[in-house]
Amino acid sequence: MTTKPKARKFRIRRTPTGAGAAAEQTEHPADGPDQGAGDAAPPPAGDARRAAVTPQTLVRQPALDPAQQDSPPRTGAQTGEVASARETRAETDIDAIRKEGLTGRQLRMARRVAQKHGIAPISDFDAVRQLRLRGIDPFQRSTMLELVVPKGDEGGKGGGPSDGETANLPAGIKSNLPQTVRPGKTTLPSTETTSPADRRAAEIMDIQRDIARRRRKRLGLLFTRLAAFVFLPTILAGWYYFVMATPMYSTKTEFLILQADGAGGSGFGGFLPTQYATSQDSIAVQSYLQSKDAMQRLDSEMGYKAHFSQDWIDPIQRLSPDASNEKAYKLYKKNIKIGYDPTEGVVRMEVIAADPKTSADFASHLITFAEERVDELSRQKRDDAMRSASESLQKAKAERREAQEALVKLQETQGVDPTEQLAMLRQQIGQYEIQLQEKQLQLQALLDNARPNRAKVDGTKGDIRRLENLLERLNSDMSQAQSGNDSLAARAARIEMAKADLATADLFLQSALQNEKQTALEANRQVRYLTVPVRPIAADAPAYPRAFENTLLAFLIFAGIYLMVSLTSSILREQVSS
Repeated sequence: MTTKPKARKFRIRRTPTGAGAAAEQTEHPADGPDQGAGDAAPPPAGDARRAAVTPQTLVRQPALDPAQQDSPPRTGAQTGEVASARETRAETDIDAIRKEGLTGRQLRMARRVAQKHGIAPISDFDAVRQLRLRGIDPFQRSTMLELVVPKGDEGGKGGGPSDGETANLPAGIKSNLPQTVRPGKTTLPSTETTSPADRRAAEIMDIQRDIARRRRKRLGLLFTRLAAFVFLPTILAGWYYFVMATPMYSTKTEFLILQADGAGGSGFGGFLPTQYATSQDSIAVQSYLQSKDAMQRLDSEMGYKAHFSQDWIDPIQRLSPDASNEKAYKLYKKNIKIGYDPTEGVVRMEVIAADPKTSADFASHLITFAEERVDELSRQKRDDAMRSASESLQKAKAERREAQEALVKLQETQGVDPTEQLAMLRQQIGQYEIQLQEKQLQLQALLDNARPNRAKVDGTKGDIRRLENLLERLNSDMSQAQSGNDSLAARAARIEMAKADLATADLFLQSALQNEKQTALEANRQVRYLTVPVRPIAADAPAYPRAFENTLLAFLIFAGIYLMVSLTSSILREQVSS
C-alpha cells in the first residue's frame, strides 16, 4: 500500500489567472496567500460535530461533485506535492471526524444513509464527511436537511444564511437546501403525514387490536360451547333435582351374624374372632339380599313394584305398571344398599322408598329374609355333618358284625380251637426233642468206651429211633392235612385272621362312635344367630335427592366429558393438519 506524502506548508495550486482567480478570491476573501480553498482549520474536537451540522458550516463548505470527489490524482503532479487541495481537506476532515468519538452504531447508520443517497464512500468516516458536505445530518432520525431560515424571518433562527448568501452557494448545496416558503404556494408537506415510527406504532396497534378482536371472538365461541355442552345440561340437572325429583325416605339398619357360644373351645377355632368365623355367612346373606330372588319375594309379600309404579312419583324414578323383572331389579339394586364391614362383622343396610313407613316395612321384611337364610345355611351344615357321621357309624357296625360272624362260623366248623391244639402239639414236640437229645448224648457216651456194653448201646439206639418216629408223626399232624380237612396250622391261621378282622372292626366302630359324638357337638356349635343391634325406624325427613351434591356432580361430569372431547378433537385436528 502506498502512502501519499504530506507536508505542513506546500503550494497546492498554480498561479490563478483570469476569471478563475477572481472567482476564487471572491469565494475565499479571508484566505491567505499560502492557504488553499480546503485548508480551513478544523474546529476543536468538542465542537466538531456541532459545527458540522450548522447552516454556516453548510455555507462555508461547498459541495463537491461526486465525480470530482473520487477523481484520481493528476498525473502531472510534481514530486512532493499532493494531487489536489480537496484530497488534503478530505483527509483533514476525516481526522476531525475521528476525534469526535462516534460510536460504531452511528458510523453504520451514516454508511446506510450514504448508500440511500447514492454515495459510494470508502469508509464510515468518509460517509459522514460526504453527507455533511451535502448538508445531510446522518445522525438525525428523520435524516432531513436543516432548514435554512432567512435572517429577517420571525420564526427563523439567528445566524442563518439569507437569500443573498444562498445565491452564492454552489449548485450542489442549493439543490439540497430547503426552499424558501412563499405565501400562496401549495408545495408544503401535508400535516397529516406521519413519521415511520408513528406508522409503525399504528400498525402494531392495529395488529394488537386484531389479535384482541380474534381473542374475544374465540372466547365468545368458547363460552358458547361451554354454555351448550356444560352449563345448560347442569342447569337442567339442577332444575330436576331441586324441582321435579320426588323426595325419597331412607331407613338404615345394622345386623350381625354370630356363632353359638363355645365355638372357640376346640383347637384352633378358639383363636379366630367371631367376625372372621362368620364372614362367609355374612357375605352369603349380603348376596342373597341383593339378589333377584329377594326382590321377587319382597314384591310378592309387600308389592315392591306397585309402590314404585304410583302416579305421584316423578317419571325418572317411576316404574311402568307392566315393568319387567329386569327393570324392577335394576331399581331394586339402586334403592337397596347393603355393605359388609369385615373388620367389625357388621352388615349395614339402607332401604330407600317413597314413603317412610313403607321403607321401614321393606327393611323389616328383608331382615326376616336374612334370618331365614342364616337358619337355613346353619341347618344345612349341621344336617350334612350329622348325616356323614351316622353313615360312618352304621358302616363300622356292619363291618364288625360281619367279622364276628366269620369267626364264629370258623369256630363252629373246626369244633375244637385249632390254636390250642397247635399249642399242645408244639409243647409235646418240644419235650420229645429234649428227650431225643439226651438219648443221643447217652449213646455217644457209650460209644466212647473201648469195649462198650452191647446191650446198652442197642437199647439207646432203639429209644432214639422211636423218638424220631414220634416227632415225625407229630410234625405231620400239625402241618399236613388229614382226612380231607386242612392242616392244623392252616386252620389256626384262618382263626387268627378272623380275630384280627374282628379287632379292626371293633376299632372302626369305636372311632365312628367318637366321631358321631364330636360331630353332634360341632353341629351344636355351628348354629348361627342373626342379631339386630340397629332396628329399622321410619324417617321423618327425606334423605334423597341430594340436590346440591348431585348438581355439582353433574357439572363435573359434563365438564370432564367436554374436556376429553375437546382434547381429542384438537389432537386429531393437529394430526390431520400435520
